[in-house]
Amino acid sequence: MRRYPNLKTIAFIGNYLPRKCGIATFTKDLLNAVSTEAPQLECWALAMNDIAQGYHYPNEVRFELNAKRFTDYTLAAEYLNVNNVDIVCLQHEFGIYGGEYGSYILTLLKNLRMPIITTLHTLLPYPNPKQKEIIKTIVKISDRIVVMSKKAEIFLKENYNVSKEKIHLVHHGIPDFSFIDPNFFKDQFGVEGKKVLMTFGLISPSKGIEIMIEALPDIIKKFPDVIYIVLGATHPNLKREQGESYRHFLQIKARELGVEDHIIFHNRFVDLKELCEFLGAADIYITPYLNKEQIVSGTLAYALGAGKAIISTPYWYAEEILADGKGIIVPFKDSKSIANQICFLLKNEVESHNMRKNAYMFGRNMIWKEVAREYLNTFDNVKENRLLHPKTVFQKKYLRFTPFEMPYPKFEHLFRLTDDVGIFQHANYIIPDRFHGYCTDDNARALVAVLIAQNLSFEEEFLKNFGYRYLSFLLYAFNEENNRFRNFMGYDRTWVEEMGSEDCHGRAIWALGVTVALSEKREASDIVLDIFEKAVSKLLDFNSPRALAFGLVGIHAYLERFSGDIKIKRFREEIANKLFSFYSKNASDDWPWIEDIIAYDNGKIPHALIMSGQWLQRGDMIEAGTRSLDWLIQIQTNKKEQFSPIGNNGWYPKNGEKARFDQQPIEAQSVLEACVEAYKSTQDKKWIVNARRCLEWFLGRNDMNLSLYDYKTGGCYDGITPTGINRNQGAESTLACLLSFLNMYSLDNITEINLGLKISENVND
Repeated sequence: MRRYPNLKTIAFIGNYLPRKCGIATFTKDLLNAVSTEAPQLECWALAMNDIAQGYHYPNEVRFELNAKRFTDYTLAAEYLNVNNVDIVCLQHEFGIYGGEYGSYILTLLKNLRMPIITTLHTLLPYPNPKQKEIIKTIVKISDRIVVMSKKAEIFLKENYNVSKEKIHLVHHGIPDFSFIDPNFFKDQFGVEGKKVLMTFGLISPSKGIEIMIEALPDIIKKFPDVIYIVLGATHPNLKREQGESYRHFLQIKARELGVEDHIIFHNRFVDLKELCEFLGAADIYITPYLNKEQIVSGTLAYALGAGKAIISTPYWYAEEILADGKGIIVPFKDSKSIANQICFLLKNEVESHNMRKNAYMFGRNMIWKEVAREYLNTFDNVKENRLLHPKTVFQKKYLRFTPFEMPYPKFEHLFRLTDDVGIFQHANYIIPDRFHGYCTDDNARALVAVLIAQNLSFEEEFLKNFGYRYLSFLLYAFNEENNRFRNFMGYDRTWVEEMGSEDCHGRAIWALGVTVALSEKREASDIVLDIFEKAVSKLLDFNSPRALAFGLVGIHAYLERFSGDIKIKRFREEIANKLFSFYSKNASDDWPWIEDIIAYDNGKIPHALIMSGQWLQRGDMIEAGTRSLDWLIQIQTNKKEQFSPIGNNGWYPKNGEKARFDQQPIEAQSVLEACVEAYKSTQDKKWIVNARRCLEWFLGRNDMNLSLYDYKTGGCYDGITPTGINRNQGAESTLACLLSFLNMYSLDNITEINLGLKISENVND
């Protein structure tokens, strides 16, 4: 047994069994293999949860975190540092970490003090700028990058400019299979005397199983004793979204082709022992995947290591790993070629046996024992190098202010304000005011807040049901006779108007667009499509800048899902041009604003201009948005560098006096969201500084030095008056505060860009 004097503790980060996915299996197998090869080392795991309740993990999992909850990543880094871990081994794939393209993991990595070895399970040859920046950052932070194919190594060098010295090729690990006759295990599965074809792994449409099914009739004509086993459960993400629709599609296709008696669907995630037995029983293994862009395949590696005769489509990993007589490559979506090659192998046992032998002998380099040794040597070398060349940890210091701690969003007051109809407009202190009933404006805000919260994996179960209530309210508010939204509804559930304001209409479109983009249930988003286009078309007749702005933000969210909707894209361009024309006609050097008065919800206008300019590639529109936002912030910042929003007791008319009170939460929220959008567009961190000031306004850094946020209830007071705070906690103010928290909480890499803002779950902080 080799000693590793530089190592004591190794922590593995990734998904982990019993979560059902390939990364979970790989992380557990790698940890076990390293522990077996070097039992003197302490090895444990940090597991990523994709569901709020987590999983019943084995003892080696020491820490679990909610993948979509940003604060967990900072806590995980602190936990690793405190426990004096020698090496962190990260399993990276875009889909398993929170944030845009999994960017939350960068926060964890940047806060670690020990060396990091990252295994890249996915590597895109043509990433978008955000994806490329994430990989480049991971590479920069990591001491070594492990890849599992030569193709991945080439991509890193050519597309990401990674030096050869930093890359280490280690094959995907596999069990130590025995090279046995397939007939040995067939009786266990009731297929003795049959020729067994197999595909295994989590089932999803990208696996192309329907192509293999289409090949079966031609195969069965020549070999009527063929059985095709499809082994594996439906991918959990697919099952959550679509249930077993893909599996049912495959079963129907098999019945239509008359081959259902020749297919066994084994709908289960099997353990390693059973998997080895299934693979042992297979004569030929098939991966009929549909897409070329797959850099590694654990299932193919297992089949190769088990010494199977393999037929595969030419995705990258298959082309590389099956070269030199270890398998047969067939074209994508070509059932005839698959049938011909399977018949060839079944007819020619000598060729099939030689292929099996070539595969098995190559696979001896891939067994977990050998892979563990490669990882351990890398761990030891990297640790030794760090001891010889320690990295300096720089702590940034900001002396201009003491940072506030951002409260962890609470939804208690939102729950209190909501009944089975929707959210009440007003409250007497914290008691819902039924006298004034409901409005579309607030239900739209509430729907957006709930959807963002769910997208960030906040665990309050009632949020899902409340989202449906708010959406139901909006759908009921839409008047089919005039294609306009009503706004005000009495407590008796009767509308007090047939048509609401233009602003109300714009806010409703905003909420419906976000529903299409973020709703976890397709049924919830699809019902929106029936009225979305009708509602958007009415914007062309509007003259309210805020209505146009809210509509544009909603259209943008909608197009995040349906980017190919030409009609909605044309609407966006026409509405954006109309909003920009209002600005161009009214703005001047000393009054760069769209109207002759600064009123309410002002930030939404530059927000929409910046967003639209970004997506329409209109530099003049972006410049107008950033210029007006910059000015809006200047006139709403006091001498103490605090946000001081225009008061609604007179507003701020051009050439007039600026009202100081009553200051409204909705203004702080709208300016904050505009600053976040400006940062996304320009990457200028001054916008995050300003967004933080807006957030701090809620927390007491304001003209009265009083907190509007109620730490106990999660509610927000209705504003700042000359005599103090309006103690009522209505829907608009509470939702403005919640949306502000959620927007800041969802920012990528918040610990770096917010210049000192912290997030706390302790309401007493």
